[in-house]
Amino acid sequence: MTQHRCPWADNDPLMRAYHDAEWGVPERDSRALWEKLMLDGFQAGLAWITILRKRDAFRETFKGFDPEIVARFDEADIERLLADARIIRSRSKIAATIGNARAYLAMREAGEDFSAFVWGVAGGEPILGDGMQVPVKSALSEEMSAALKKRGFKFVGPVIVYAWLQATGVVNDHAGDCFRREQILADNCGVSG
Repeated sequence: MTQHRCPWADNDPLMRAYHDAEWGVPERDSRALWEKLMLDGFQAGLAWITILRKRDAFRETFKGFDPEIVARFDEADIERLLADARIIRSRSKIAATIGNARAYLAMREAGEDFSAFVWGVAGGEPILGDGMQVPVKSALSEEMSAALKKRGFKFVGPVIVYAWLQATGVVNDHAGDCFRREQILADNCGVSG
């Protein structure tokens, strides 16, 4: 019996592995949610496969995406990152990641947990897409984008945020015939549609 998956994941082994193990799985760890948002920001204007191929280098150069470390990056760190061909060398995206680490820490210092904030805006449980239409943005991504920007985040427009919501399982947008759609549903009873 052939296992169907989302069509975008069929052409590359790395994309298949990402789809089958990570994409759409509800993430509730604050640091992991933040890392994935930063990577989606770096993806802007590029294909996700580019980020996947560079993800290990990103994790190394951004010190495991530890917000406390990244928030202390200075101009010398920016220059170091701009010189590293293993990552996306965009000054604006690098600067945004540093600023976003500071925004993340400011939220925490104000008593606002990043995961609780994200899942709270989303209603607390994964949202099930219709399995056919996959929008590039939604009312939720627009609301989340505005809330993140209000907290000082950059590179968090509604399209980037929607891709992030899909990747982190806040929205289950697996195709209707994709084997992962039902697996994730079964693993996360209480999904709202």
